[in-house]
Amino acid sequence: MPRTIAVNTWVWTSPLTDATLAPLARKAADLGYQALELPLENVGDWEPELTREVLASLGMDAIVIGAMGPGRSLLSRVGDVAATQTYLRACIAAATVLGAEVVAGPFYAPTGVTWRMTREERAAVVRELRENLAPLATEAADLGLTLAVEPLNRYETSVLNTVEQSLDALGPLLGAGVGLALDTYHLNIEEKKPAEAIRAAGAAIAHVQVCGSDRGAVGDDHTDWPKIMRALDDANYRGPLGLESFTGDNATIAVAASVWRPLAASQDELAARSIAALRALEHA
Repeated sequence: MPRTIAVNTWVWTSPLTDATLAPLARKAADLGYQALELPLENVGDWEPELTREVLASLGMDAIVIGAMGPGRSLLSRVGDVAATQTYLRACIAAATVLGAEVVAGPFYAPTGVTWRMTREERAAVVRELRENLAPLATEAADLGLTLAVEPLNRYETSVLNTVEQSLDALGPLLGAGVGLALDTYHLNIEEKKPAEAIRAAGAAIAHVQVCGSDRGAVGDDHTDWPKIMRALDDANYRGPLGLESFTGDNATIAVAASVWRPLAASQDELAARSIAALRALEHA
């Protein structure tokens, strides 16, 4: 059965709003995408009920993406934990309205914030993360949702960079309510063998994001995509593949993701080339 291919609206714009949702959803559907990754940068940017109607009219599914901007963290040293829990509850509520199964993102610290840690300090960070994520995991599980926690590369976070770190840190919570969101961009930077890391993640994988090794189009890069797809099959992951890339036109996203130049002739071309490459992989 062909995989569902999703696209993140960050490919074109930030923040997503009610005004931009419908035209972007139609564009994505016309390109062949079957689902949208919907970043909720600020509660109220887009209304879940309206979004549900738009996606239903196009036969598209939804994945909610949590945006960990400045001050958002489940670690008190770099953010407001209570406010972040409230924000993540809003993401969970939006996903419930949309009928989405996953809320994905790096739910531990603001993207782009890094600091050095001793072994003891890292152990304390893991304890605090588990403590502050646990009630959200229970609430998500009760609603049939999974919080897919994403490890990022070393330049975007110092908390979770690899699959091994993530399995260790989240181990007691993995299962109902919590899983991993793997992104091929970060895997390419941090994992010695990305395909083996995917296999190691196994049943913990709740969502997968894809893009070229330069954050551009899938297939234009050095990633061994057939090997990645085989690893996902070996891990028994049959969920969506979500294209995540960015435009440098938005200051917040450009700085957080270090997008300093265009990654394709146009964002439409980036999206079109990516889905063509992903569909071709199914027949390789």
